[in-house]
Amino acid sequence: MKLSLGNKKAGRYRLKYRGVTCLNCKHPLDISDKFCPNCSQANSTKRLTLKDFFEEFFSSLFSYDTKLFKTLAAMLTRPGKITKDYLAGKRVSYTNPFRFLLSLAIIYFLLMGFSGSFEQLNRLGEDTGNGLININTSALKNIDFGEAEKDKDKIISELDSLDIDGVIYEQVRLRDSVIYSNPKREIEAADELKLFPRFFRKLEIYSTLITKDTLYTFAETKDKYDLKNTIGNKTAFTTAKGTIRSKKEPGTFINALISKLPFTTFFFLPVFTVFIWLIYIRKKHTYTDHLIFSFHNQSLLFILLIISYLINSLFKAESNGIFLLIFAIYLYKSMRNFYGQGRFKTIVKYSILNTVFVILACIGVVLLLAGSIFTY
Repeated sequence: MKLSLGNKKAGRYRLKYRGVTCLNCKHPLDISDKFCPNCSQANSTKRLTLKDFFEEFFSSLFSYDTKLFKTLAAMLTRPGKITKDYLAGKRVSYTNPFRFLLSLAIIYFLLMGFSGSFEQLNRLGEDTGNGLININTSALKNIDFGEAEKDKDKIISELDSLDIDGVIYEQVRLRDSVIYSNPKREIEAADELKLFPRFFRKLEIYSTLITKDTLYTFAETKDKYDLKNTIGNKTAFTTAKGTIRSKKEPGTFINALISKLPFTTFFFLPVFTVFIWLIYIRKKHTYTDHLIFSFHNQSLLFILLIISYLINSLFKAESNGIFLLIFAIYLYKSMRNFYGQGRFKTIVKYSILNTVFVILACIGVVLLLAGSIFTY
């Protein structure tokens, strides 16, 4: 009876094509095994044809789509429930939380990068050849001033009349002449300062040297001015070089910054999850449980941001605030459903965690900016 039922199944999975040993890992199989229990390869001895190849491709594709739709439906309609189901063992029905979040983050930031007009900001950064990066006021005419558009010409005229570039130029010329007269002496004097003053002073010195002498590497600078080969000197030089490039090409720098954001998310969430674990330390959840909860909620945030972005682009509307409010309500419901605590406790913990989230996000942005400038 089993044989007749099995023969009704089309393709490479018919009983007559099944073997008793896995062709991949050599694990012993029963003739009723459709897949190897050891490595999950299909139990089939039939040679692969084009028809079989495309059948398996579309079968896997629709299987993924089914998991995706189930994940989206559960996430959107039942806050916190998807995490409870996933931790309870219902994992085949849903997409992997880590992979799902990464996909959404990449999609969102790609949309931001491709549709953003950040490259036009490069026109605002202009090398004057004298070590300064000035504002090109003529380029401001191509920028939308929004509600102040009617006053654009007046604002530009006032900026030109102030001759800010001339005042700054004179001050910087005096500063640079001191540095350029004896760079080694200035670097050694900076070494006597405390940590942060020392770093920013060296940043100032190297910025002047890079601009004046068109230096490209620290080794070149070290040899020319007989400087010490220290980590502090290398760090200050690299930061100065990145800062100058980011000022010259602000639009390109912003695009490079956005490209790093999806991966930054995965360094940020594990740190934030530590605070969730501490807040709910009396609950019998592991750190991994809390991390999956974070992944699911962050995924929902990206879904809402993507929807909001599409609405804004198509209808020229501003819906970000509405969708952030929806997420705030969703997060509260998700915490209540997953952790099963009362309204008062949930509100208190919700407030604490959101405060921590904002603080960590600010720290993360500062570190990301510093790291991006250093590697730019």
